[in-house]
Amino acid sequence: MTAAVTSPSGRILRYRATRTTTPREDSEAKKVRIKATQEQRVAENKEFLKNANVRAFLKAIGEAEGGGYDFKFGAVKGKKNDPWRFSDFSTHPGPGKGGTTTAAGLYQITKPTWHDHGENGMGITDFTPDTQDLIAVSILRRRGVIEKIKEGDIEAGISEASVQWAALPMGKGKPGHYHQPYVEFGHFEAVYKSEGGKTK
Repeated sequence: MTAAVTSPSGRILRYRATRTTTPREDSEAKKVRIKATQEQRVAENKEFLKNANVRAFLKAIGEAEGGGYDFKFGAVKGKKNDPWRFSDFSTHPGPGKGGTTTAAGLYQITKPTWHDHGENGMGITDFTPDTQDLIAVSILRRRGVIEKIKEGDIEAGISEASVQWAALPMGKGKPGHYHQPYVEFGHFEAVYKSEGGKTK
């Protein structure tokens, strides 16, 4: 390489160094990485679901929320021909009674939460019972309490979970996080234990 060049103004420019640049990343490589991360998250969440305490905690949340896997907001347990039930689990069912909220399923998961934890977080686009369970686990993981729940520390678990689920109390002798109806801690604990959960 030439050590020096003369510019059009007559100034001598001397060669100092070369610089190599990294070519732009192939977008396909990024997609593959995201897919791998999503698949790993699904696998991890499935492992958490194998734990008896985690499963019991989820059942107790579902009971507190008063729903079922096929419930839209407004559905009532035991009601025949309930118009707020759904049978198509291929996607989130959307708004329920009154059209004001999209809370649906056993854990009353809203459409934005489904997008966040399901589609974006795990690459899942359906709303089957399995997907609802995985999303509930994902929520508890993000709130940083899944390990405590595994250990049977349900008071620590419910304290954080009550921020997501209005029907839960914040702990023993405490109200819910929001100004809405909630179950007492003792009731939650009784359901948890009846579902096979163990406490510390």
